[in-house]
Amino acid sequence: MREHVAVVDLGYGDAGKGTVVDALCAAGPVHAVLRFNGGAQAAHNVVTETGRHHTFAQFGSGTLRGVPTHLTRFVVVDPLALAAEAACLGNPFPLLTVDGDALLATPWQRAANRRRERGRGGARHGSCGMGVGETMAYALSHADAPRVSDVLSRPLLRRRLAAVESHYGPLAAAPLDQVVDAFAAFGRTVAIVGAGHTGRLLAAGPCVFEGAQGVLLDEWRGWHPHTTWSTTTFDNVAALCPAFLRLGVVRTYTTRHGAGPFVTEAPELSLPERHNGRGEWQGAFRTGHFDAVAHRYAVEVAGGVDGLAVTHLDVPARVPGLRMCTAYRVDGAVWDRIRPGPPRDLGYQESLTARLRRARPGALHRPADWAGEIGSRLGAPVLIESAGPRTSDKRWLAVGPSTAETDPEISLMFPVR
Repeated sequence: MREHVAVVDLGYGDAGKGTVVDALCAAGPVHAVLRFNGGAQAAHNVVTETGRHHTFAQFGSGTLRGVPTHLTRFVVVDPLALAAEAACLGNPFPLLTVDGDALLATPWQRAANRRRERGRGGARHGSCGMGVGETMAYALSHADAPRVSDVLSRPLLRRRLAAVESHYGPLAAAPLDQVVDAFAAFGRTVAIVGAGHTGRLLAAGPCVFEGAQGVLLDEWRGWHPHTTWSTTTFDNVAALCPAFLRLGVVRTYTTRHGAGPFVTEAPELSLPERHNGRGEWQGAFRTGHFDAVAHRYAVEVAGGVDGLAVTHLDVPARVPGLRMCTAYRVDGAVWDRIRPGPPRDLGYQESLTARLRRARPGALHRPADWAGEIGSRLGAPVLIESAGPRTSDKRWLAVGPSTAETDPEISLMFPVR
């Protein structure tokens, strides 16, 4: 690997970003993994060739390879969850740097998140219950929202955490001074860096940008209101790095955690799932046919991809009823494309959500070559095929001469046939 690569999920999350990042780090050399959105709600499963398994949340998915992690300013940092994850990994804090401008998630915001979602009853939006959305919302209306650099000054940290506690009122959260102590300990343990650190990492060698969740959950482009308070496209990466290869990740079947439209849902297929299940806050883990329509929309609103990683290629052979959906039926019309709305138009997205609730698969078929047809439907070459959870289950595809001519970035990363 000689170029920076950004890894983005083109679905609703859970397509295999972690295992792809781990594979990139194993192929190396990778100077660092940079997290560029989300927070402690991420759940990126990595299984090494020796069978070691970890579900990564805030540490980058290259950690088991000794690759450093940098949490950029776009990440919502949860020091308490980070400490718990670090303990499971053997405390790899020397591998971690954190941008001082990143927001801090607090126990009060986590509790408020859960209270709000619980109060919606049967009309839940869908949440991981980690307080990431509450943290983002609080920061939009409070210029003094706690940030990572605040942990370096105990008086400032206490003042800002006290303001958060006061805003949310009495909740089942830890005592203020206990939280201050824990956050101050976080500040003594991790390397907190300034805005220039990202540029220095990028100049030192090839890096991997690891995204969280998926494009169909994007705060502006997903099916509002069943979305995340996070930019899940390549936009944050573009704000940090002038040039990078855009790698989109998809499964051979589509999945979704919790509430929201899911046109190709097919619970009767009994699709296998090793690392996901029903969550207290996310709700059911839902599965269905590969949704080429929604994934094409994701590619379009993400600004295109240079290549694809297709995971779970071992599943179609075990599930003969699995199909690919290439068109919807919506209110008597046939859709083979979801038309993107204007940027940042949540009214359009909410209207689209209502129509997608009424949509049904209009064209289903079973591909002879799953990876090949996915690449054709999404308009990008398949660069990585994965037929299992382990790093050793990955197959790296060489690009052809025509692709190398039109996409020189790809030819730098992958060998030319």
